[in-house]
Amino acid sequence: MLIGEYKHTIDEKKRLAIPAKLRRELGKGAVITRGLDNCLALYPLKEWEKLADKLSKLPTGQVEARGVARVILSGAAEVEFDSLGRILLPDYLKQYARIEKNVVIAGVSNHLEIWDQMSWENYKQKTESEVGDMASKLSELGF
Repeated sequence: MLIGEYKHTIDEKKRLAIPAKLRRELGKGAVITRGLDNCLALYPLKEWEKLADKLSKLPTGQVEARGVARVILSGAAEVEFDSLGRILLPDYLKQYARIEKNVVIAGVSNHLEIWDQMSWENYKQKTESEVGDMASKLSELGF
């Protein structure tokens, strides 16, 4: 399971070191793509295949389904870890997530999210202040 919060920096060659603990869970390779809320999502290959399969089965007649599938699938790139456990972040994904240098890697169960550090801090502060309301809504759904 991919969990935890880790602060890292992007080097001058646009590489990001993924903590060894997380790399063990990810395996040899992964797929990175646009995530929700302007972060990047890094999936182990098995999880990516499950997601891509679900996206391919969405009804193409629905605008929302097409939009989500296009954003996630067209933004995807396979990445491999170098000998130091780093991945190369494509420019278009760095721009999407507004990533400059300082990032937060957040484990979210079956994938990682990569955030610009300031965006993460802002998102986390807002979300933490609303977590009680969110929990109430989840309980209404039987969670």
